[in-house]
Amino acid sequence: MHETVAVFQGPQPRIRRVPVDRPWTWLTAGWRDLIAAPGPSVACGLVPVVVGWFAVTLMVWLDLPYLVLPLGAGFFFIGPFIAVGLYEISRRREAHLLVDRDSMWLAWQRNPDQIALMGLLLLLFHLAWMRTAQLLFALFEWRTQSWDRFADLLWFSSRSLPFLGFGIACGAVLAAAAFAIGAFSMPYLLHRRNANLFEAIATSVTAVRLNLRPMILWAGLIVLLVGIGMVPGLLGLAVVVPVVGHATWHAYRDIVIFPDEGGT
Repeated sequence: MHETVAVFQGPQPRIRRVPVDRPWTWLTAGWRDLIAAPGPSVACGLVPVVVGWFAVTLMVWLDLPYLVLPLGAGFFFIGPFIAVGLYEISRRREAHLLVDRDSMWLAWQRNPDQIALMGLLLLLFHLAWMRTAQLLFALFEWRTQSWDRFADLLWFSSRSLPFLGFGIACGAVLAAAAFAIGAFSMPYLLHRRNANLFEAIATSVTAVRLNLRPMILWAGLIVLLVGIGMVPGLLGLAVVVPVVGHATWHAYRDIVIFPDEGGT
């Protein structure tokens, strides 16, 4: 079953409804792309690892342990921008084109202005989350300069449960909005070189709305896999991020269909 979505330029995409278990198929396809192009994929996956190490080191140096948790959670807001190169690898494999590191790093040049605008929008979500987290830390008096004191507050304070409850609730609202907007926007802008930000957001929101159950499962799998990838000193992200990034491209191609599939 399909439904069209009104956009502003070119052919209107049709949104296909998929079964609730389809995310497992996307993950399988993402894993195949990783195996087929391990060098470029892992190279892209190492970016959040290195950035994460730098951010944690900076927090240690500044004695700001309370910012580590919101910074880590903020990865989910900017993840789609980091994965642009992974979408390009999957796109090129689908089109039987050469896959190399140059094409991955320069993927943003296919639609530079709009991809940059989408990245800026995702960054604003991240900044909104960081500001919300800082307000929560101030409200619950959790702004401590000591790592030991922070651990005591987290595990033993009577304020930990309400703090975590409010934090999760606020984060969930922002994350849901960012996920609806960003789930397929970056793949759309990469795929449709003449597309604009408004088309991409309208398509992504409609795709998520019409496939709510499979997309909830997909969002849960992303959180679970990225969380697991962060455990071993962030090193697991070198594999998890490529698999999820490639899988996101296949999710987009599975759900968003164009009448002129011969052209991009």
